[in-house]
Amino acid sequence: MFEVQFMDYMTTIEAAKLWGITVRQVQSQCDNGKVEGVIRIGRMWLIPKTTPKPIDGRTKAAKQEKLNKQN
Repeated sequence: MFEVQFMDYMTTIEAAKLWGITVRQVQSQCDNGKVEGVIRIGRMWLIPKTTPKPIDGRTKAAKQEKLNKQN
């Protein structure tokens, strides 16, 4: 018999509070494919609770990660 596991999801409002960014930034990252496992239902985004905060492309960490991927 198969065991069905339901993943817990959070809204963009919950993700914004957890990640310390605005709701609009979360929506933009979801729309640009930077959030893994995100699902869109109508106008609402559902984000897995286990998803880490995406790296902001404007930071030093993001620029360093981009350099590391190129090498």
